[in-house]
Amino acid sequence: MATKTKTKEKKAKTPAKARATKVKVAKAPKPEAEIQKLRIRVRAYENKVLDLSVKQIIDTALRYDAKILGPIPLPTEIKKYTVNRSAFIYKNAREQFEMRIHKRLIDIVNPSGKVIEALTNLSLPSGVDIDVKMM
Repeated sequence: MATKTKTKEKKAKTPAKARATKVKVAKAPKPEAEIQKLRIRVRAYENKVLDLSVKQIIDTALRYDAKILGPIPLPTEIKKYTVNRSAFIYKNAREQFEMRIHKRLIDIVNPSGKVIEALTNLSLPSGVDIDVKMM
């Protein structure tokens, strides 16, 4: 055991420069311009009406030379409701109804002012819900 402590003392006496190793740190590249996205979520009960409105949005954005990502189909949200057929008796007689909500996602990369103005003035059919976010 005595020899082990002597070797430890010898290591401690060596200069700090000899023990230190040089480590190069790579710097992350700075982004030249921050990328902005216009994220549009479109929802509707009927998928045909939804697809027509998405096509209309894409055509409007392409008219002003915007870069588009999508349309990305999101999972269909299904809401089910169970209702008794009779008012008081016959609990086993029930009906089930469901509502399907279809969704699509469209991203517009670095939108210009003309694209945003054209999308706000766009008239879409009733029953289509739109959420627009800047990211």
